[in-house]
Amino acid sequence: MNAQVTRRDAVLGITAAATSLAVPSILRAQSAGRVVVIGGGFGGAACARALKRAAARLQVTLIEPNKTFTSCPLSNEVIAGLRDIEAQLFGYEKLAAEGITVVAQAATTIDTQKRSVIAADGAAFPYDRLVLSPGIDFHFEGLPGYDDAASEKMPHAWKAGAQTLQLRRQLEAMADGGVVAIAIPANPSRCPPAPYERASLIAHYLKTTKPRSKVLILDAKDNFSQQRLFEKAWKELYGDMIERIGLSQGGRVTSVDPATRTIVTEFGNYTPDVANVIPPQRAGRIAEIAGAADATGWCPIDPVTFESKLVQNIHVIGDACLGGGIPKSASAAGAQGKACAAAIVNLLAGRAPEAPRLTGVCYNTVAPGYGFSLAGNYQPKGDIFAEVEGGATSPVDAPGELRAREATEAERWFQTITADTFG
Repeated sequence: MNAQVTRRDAVLGITAAATSLAVPSILRAQSAGRVVVIGGGFGGAACARALKRAAARLQVTLIEPNKTFTSCPLSNEVIAGLRDIEAQLFGYEKLAAEGITVVAQAATTIDTQKRSVIAADGAAFPYDRLVLSPGIDFHFEGLPGYDDAASEKMPHAWKAGAQTLQLRRQLEAMADGGVVAIAIPANPSRCPPAPYERASLIAHYLKTTKPRSKVLILDAKDNFSQQRLFEKAWKELYGDMIERIGLSQGGRVTSVDPATRTIVTEFGNYTPDVANVIPPQRAGRIAEIAGAADATGWCPIDPVTFESKLVQNIHVIGDACLGGGIPKSASAAGAQGKACAAAIVNLLAGRAPEAPRLTGVCYNTVAPGYGFSLAGNYQPKGDIFAEVEGGATSPVDAPGELRAREATEAERWFQTITADTFG
């Protein structure tokens, strides 16, 4: 029987140690080879670091255009004025110091026949194995009227950074009594509970500074992760300040008009004072260039090795892959990165990879000192990851002391995963 995963385990980083869970002996391996990792988020950076630590002779190259990574986890607190954006920024100096070649360029072309990645400056990086961890891009075709230009007026803030601050400034400029609308897409999407955490923290900001205002959620789903916990918190903390219109009530957004800041749904039109439009998503563009994305826009993989089902010698991890039951989260991406590294080291050494057992944990903060969490265990089953017993979720009727403790644990988890990945 699988041991239950506790939230304390998750905070201390034990649940993300997928490398040791998969193949403990690889830490002593000294396999030679060339591995290129594209994407320096939680998945890609964790994979690159695990590869180099597992097999010191490996030539590991991390290609990431941004010299500084901006973390999405906890960025909702920046929007609500509870955190500075500087707390979300991480560099790659420590990875470079461990012998990983960090290339601050965008990957533009992948020659799968020659096994070579071409960067924006024309430099070529040959590989024996390639890991794609590109995160998400937006499926603008799925939301008429919305594009990069529209996002300047109706920010998504779904890639942390400039848009995070833009949404924050729009909230600050809004008059008391205004309406903030959050348009939420259908799944699959990055971190499914995060839009509801955002609604909660925006409501906290409004309650403390602009109490006559309101948060309107326009949702393409009827049900969402940890729904009972969120709705109980909303009732306790915010009364009727948050209104949610689900799919069956006509809440799915069908188009937008950025010129008038109008959001069109199946039920009616809305013109809020602040429009946070989160568009439909798909795997990062480089996955499509590599031929690893299918008609869904996501990347099917072998869940044991994370190797693409469409292109040989390419592995896909993190938000971009079709992972089945495992969520698209930072915790899951980091665990996948480590497990993928274990599989690659074994493949290069001519050994059969072992099936990984991964854990994803998600913390949500709905107000300062009020948090809850969900942790799940996942193992390969057929072509996907399936959830297995041993997970843990916060009880709905928990005392305030537990809510406060989990809010503290959320920060501890963040410090642990960022130090493990970048520190």
